[in-house]
Amino acid sequence: MSNDQRFGLSRHVVLPGPLRLDGGVLLSPVEIAYETYGTLDADAGNAILICHALTMDQFVASTHPRTGKPGWWRQMVGPSKPIDTDRYFVVCANVLGSCLGSSGPATINPASGHEWGMAFPVITIRDMVRAQAMLLDHLGIARLKAVVGGSMGGMQALSWPATFPDRVEAAVVIASTARHTAQNIAFHEVGRQAVMADPNWREGDYYGAEPPAAGLAVARMAAHITYLSEAGLTEKFGRKLQAREAKTFGFDADFQVESYLRHQGIAFVDRFDANSYLYITRAMDYFDLAEEHGGLLANAFRGTNTRFCLVSFDTDWLYPTPESRSIVHALNAAGARVSFVELSSPYGHDAFLLDSPELDRVVAGFVRAGV
Repeated sequence: MSNDQRFGLSRHVVLPGPLRLDGGVLLSPVEIAYETYGTLDADAGNAILICHALTMDQFVASTHPRTGKPGWWRQMVGPSKPIDTDRYFVVCANVLGSCLGSSGPATINPASGHEWGMAFPVITIRDMVRAQAMLLDHLGIARLKAVVGGSMGGMQALSWPATFPDRVEAAVVIASTARHTAQNIAFHEVGRQAVMADPNWREGDYYGAEPPAAGLAVARMAAHITYLSEAGLTEKFGRKLQAREAKTFGFDADFQVESYLRHQGIAFVDRFDANSYLYITRAMDYFDLAEEHGGLLANAFRGTNTRFCLVSFDTDWLYPTPESRSIVHALNAAGARVSFVELSSPYGHDAFLLDSPELDRVVAGFVRAGV
């Protein structure tokens, strides 16, 4: 039994590796930053892995060390919460390529003694999952009670039983997809080009200097629009002006929605690395679970004993309900056990991060059904 088993512990481990990446590179060593909540049973049978989304991190239910803000899924994870840390041992790891302590472009390349920058190898969602498996091996966890994730976290939650079919009892996939569409890739490319067009990017070699804050802020603004719904934006902002009674006939933030997006962009650059944004969005764009299994999505789940729960939101146009339904159809074709529900919310894709009693009930009921 590991000593990483008390509540709310932040950890960092350097594993010797090597980790063979989908791109053919052997990555060694492999750094993984993670948080744990709850206590691991003597048989290590009560572990749940939380997989985070693109701009999230391992601080799922604890205070973020840079921003001081509460954990991004505190309503879902904790004592007596849907993922009950009085019952389960919860692990959340910073994904490979990110910037909160796991191996990525902002960590040190042992060969050079400097930050990897753009010399860091391109990664995939499956590479992230394999790194998480290395962490679980380190913690002595052979099999997961459940893997849970929304958005990019849902991609990982899908990839887990496809990659390690004997290690996952249940998978909860929320507001996600089995592959990125052309529209998804297009939005990400706009963001990447914004970062790379910033003169401070310097081909990714900006560590120790002024970072490409303006480009990253624009990338975040563009992406944030996809996380919201038109109805939600209209309800919250409409065409209301920002702290003024008339238009300025200039290019200041006349409208509240403009001010909101600028704030989102500025706040983001204080906690995220621009190169990591390039790498993780590329990993999401490369994700195509059917392609990884001979071109047929059902092949990813043939013979699986994993139980699946799929959740979508009716106003999510980034990963709309038909994306979830296609996964459900593939699971049905593979003979897998699957539950599916579309929830109603005015908040678009971001609904999975907000207070949602319906989502809480679905997740709690599904996870506990396997006890």
